[in-house]
Amino acid sequence: MTQAGAASHPAPNPLSGPHGRIAIVAGVRTPFARIATAFRDADAVDLGAMAAAEVLARTGLAAADVEQAIFGMTIMKPEAPFIAREIVLASGMDPRTDAYSITRACATSFQTAASGAEAIALGHADVVMTGGTDSTSDIAVPLSKRLSDALRDASQARSHTDRLRILSRLRPRDLLPRTPSITEYSTGKTMGESAEQMAKTWGVTRAEQDDIAHASHVNAAAALSDGRMDAQRMTAFVNANGKTVPVNDDNLVRTNSERAGYDKLRPVFDKRNGSVTAANASPLTDGAAAMLLMSEARAKALGYEPLAYIRSYAFAAKTPERDLLMGPVMAAPVALERAGLALSDLTLIDMHEAFAAQVEANIRGMESKTYLPETTGHRPLDTIERDILNVNGGSIAFGHPFGATGARILIQTAHELERRGGGLAMTTACAAGGIGAAMILERD
Repeated sequence: MTQAGAASHPAPNPLSGPHGRIAIVAGVRTPFARIATAFRDADAVDLGAMAAAEVLARTGLAAADVEQAIFGMTIMKPEAPFIAREIVLASGMDPRTDAYSITRACATSFQTAASGAEAIALGHADVVMTGGTDSTSDIAVPLSKRLSDALRDASQARSHTDRLRILSRLRPRDLLPRTPSITEYSTGKTMGESAEQMAKTWGVTRAEQDDIAHASHVNAAAALSDGRMDAQRMTAFVNANGKTVPVNDDNLVRTNSERAGYDKLRPVFDKRNGSVTAANASPLTDGAAAMLLMSEARAKALGYEPLAYIRSYAFAAKTPERDLLMGPVMAAPVALERAGLALSDLTLIDMHEAFAAQVEANIRGMESKTYLPETTGHRPLDTIERDILNVNGGSIAFGHPFGATGARILIQTAHELERRGGGLAMTTACAAGGIGAAMILERD
């Protein structure tokens, strides 16, 4: 076993089951909104249920026809940890619909799609709803360790006097909440710090990062302007001050992005020698996305024309101490081999943009003559053609509601394959813990 845990070289085996290939019949997402803006009063259940209900409404599928629902979130909502079941009950799906929840950090809804595909490939289901949701606006602010321990012990105390004695040990500073952060439990480092390390290790310049960020916004703005997003993005409705208010727009996309503006921002994580800024990193975001998967035979029997088919996928892992976000480099060659494809066969590539530094490092790792052979035993991949990369914008522009991003990428890519009249696409995502995901989509 190698460091990456993905050294095997599987024979080509495009995904299919007893009823044919795994079809993406429909997919829709809510608008993506910056933390504490349009969805400040909605939670992950609200957002996920809206997306799932919209899929049912747009397809006209009977709620009872959904055999299984698989959803995930990354920021756990203590009141609703079983998010998939809550979405079933809140979205109008049949209460008898089986459901289970998944979390795989930023690759969560890649995994929900893969798990739905597996159920269909095994013949266990023909119709599965998958997706993900997250609300950074609804995050529970953690108590300090001393306050949390004191409240726990006080709740178990036998007398009022004992409770007062326990609470009297607290000091004013113990009453302050801990600041939430996206930190690796095993290393204590934030993802931004890891992105800075990767930028330095792989020689990714500030200008290269800002070029990627600018391109993300330009491509996203163009896709929004000419209507490419209309079929995949819904109007959401939220309650604000006692009124129902529509939310139509992705409010993070810079519709008039100017490259020179990126140069003005200061680094965030390494203020003296760093290159990762707020503009070349994905922002905290609220949103949800849902997809309807079917066996090829069931889709045809019900009269649906699939957007695309899931041809293969792979997940991989590496140690998180260094190059935390290089997991996609390990997963991509496995997904391609399982699909029986080479990088040169692809029509589109869509990479999750956690950080522009991570995107460029991933590309360099895939193209490197030594990185894949030394870490996984795989041959280097071919050159990544930049003109087929993230053609409709990525997570830097649209935002990154952790649990929903994978589904957003898959839906966006499937619609683009439909728009182009067919082709082959590879989608990837990095995730916490050194995890990487890759999924190959095809459209005849």
